[in-house]
Amino acid sequence: AVLASARVGRSAAHPGAMALKIFELDPTLGGVQGQIWDRVNGYKWWKGELEKNEGGLERFAEGYKIFGWQREKRGYTYREWLPNAKQAFLIGEFNSWQNTTPLTGEGFGRWSVHLPDQVDGSPALPHPCQIKVRIETNDGQWIERVPAWTKLAWQDHTTNLFNGVFWEPPEAERHVFRHSRPHKPTDLKIYEAHVGMGSMDPKVATYVDFANDVLPRIKRMGYNCVQLMAVAEHAHYGCFGYHVTSFFAPASRQGTPEELKYLVDTAHGLGIIVLMDLVHAHASSNTM
Repeated sequence: AVLASARVGRSAAHPGAMALKIFELDPTLGGVQGQIWDRVNGYKWWKGELEKNEGGLERFAEGYKIFGWQREKRGYTYREWLPNAKQAFLIGEFNSWQNTTPLTGEGFGRWSVHLPDQVDGSPALPHPCQIKVRIETNDGQWIERVPAWTKLAWQDHTTNLFNGVFWEPPEAERHVFRHSRPHKPTDLKIYEAHVGMGSMDPKVATYVDFANDVLPRIKRMGYNCVQLMAVAEHAHYGCFGYHVTSFFAPASRQGTPEELKYLVDTAHGLGIIVLMDLVHAHASSNTM
């Protein structure tokens, strides 16, 4: 936003022939027209940059197809966007958390490392393996981060911080969906729920608990949709999922990605559509 504002500051003061209906609908906004135009022109500038360099906004939003762990070239490539990195290393249980697996800069802030499969065809990293990326920044600081596109993160209860997890289960352990997504209903009746609170016992309920015990009750009550809170991983359980730490990892207190798939599959089998809350406006630094 700072970069965009610096580039579009002049045009913000002279928007030209373009007009915003919002100023007619709400004359009280007249005093902040400059700030609003800054945002409008900032959006237009960034949209143009993404169209020019990334193939458009939609393709840019599909970064999960490029970053994180990608299956390619008879192995797995780990790729991360680290624009302020001088050097970076993939560390984890597989290499005793040592700087022995360096990432290579690809340009435009992208860093990656390719790990070929072993001779027997199994991945170079065992499943599941806890990992992080260790970075030396351009100003000489050393920091460790959970991979942004990790599919799972586990809390280290000795530090209370989270580690990423290389989650690539073998075929026999992957959930295979048996039910297709229900058709869009003419009348939507939504039951909002928090999986971890979905138990009568004093515990954090799991995805399996919810699928087996709660979904049938939701069906019996006549609902055709369940909206799940706090699905994306969050360090502080009491935040109800609003302080997201890993946008692509389901909350590990409730179980694994395969068990979340089981929940969704079970709901579909009952004719229930599944909606998931995703909070973009909050984030957590995962530091103490």
